[in-house]
Amino acid sequence: MSVKLKGRDLLSIADLTEEEFWELLEFAKLLKLETLAGKRHEYLKGKTLAMIFQKPSTRTRVAFEVGMYQLGGYALYLSSNDMQLRRGETIADTARVLSRFVDGIMARVFDHRDVVDLAKYGSVPVINGLSDEEHPSQVLADFLTIWEKFGTLKGLKLAYVGDGNNVAHSLLLAAGLVGMDIAVATPQGYEPKSFYVEKAKELAARHGSSVQVLRDPVEAVTGANAVYTDVWASMGQEAEHEERLKIFKPYQVNPELMSHADKNAIFLHCLPAHRGEEVVDEVADSPQSAIFDEAENRLHAHKAILALLMGD
Repeated sequence: MSVKLKGRDLLSIADLTEEEFWELLEFAKLLKLETLAGKRHEYLKGKTLAMIFQKPSTRTRVAFEVGMYQLGGYALYLSSNDMQLRRGETIADTARVLSRFVDGIMARVFDHRDVVDLAKYGSVPVINGLSDEEHPSQVLADFLTIWEKFGTLKGLKLAYVGDGNNVAHSLLLAAGLVGMDIAVATPQGYEPKSFYVEKAKELAARHGSSVQVLRDPVEAVTGANAVYTDVWASMGQEAEHEERLKIFKPYQVNPELMSHADKNAIFLHCLPAHRGEEVVDEVADSPQSAIFDEAENRLHAHKAILALLMGD
């Protein structure tokens, strides 16, 4: 088990070194192979994870809950109805109280400041299960999937097409960290935040890779080994849905756009997918699609995070 990661928080991909990122991927792959071979793991026997869900999710809940069970521990689901986060009880007090009961906290929140404050005031590892800024646990599963498909990460090209959101932020950081070229194509006004673009460029400069933020989805996808998209309107943006449908229509991933990628390219999506919007069935259900391998890898990546941060 990792001495470096034990007891740490994972709020951002930027919290990890390249070595630590690879340690998580390699351990996830090992756990996956051993679990499929029938081996049981009890790295977290007797330990409890508090799962705070301000935003509901199928994959995040199932992956962390099943992951804790498979590691010998217990996961406690806490919805916004069960908590008083910023509604009477401070984040600081919530973090201090939960730290007396549980061995780790995973939080899926609207505001990134909530996971930052949980980590600041808590005394157990805190995992960002999604915030408005980043989605590091998802991106570890994404890069595990790419690694499985191609046997490497360095030197590949990842294209992200759509909204420059939390997933795009984490993909930018991860690509820079491992030496993968990344091209992000978004409509004007929907670019990733400059902080993440500049940080990704700093990382890429060290690893000999490139970071591009473009308008043209064809330019971004040309020659890509993996093409990634996400919903055009995230949870909490429902009021913007109709407007976003019009703005993002040229960024739909369809067979014509995929034809510009490498002939062996894969398609990725963090799910749930709004079929007919950001992606069409002909791509999502094609032989190039790796979205269900990617979804399964949430379990294995999350188990690696849990075991290495919370294990003895």
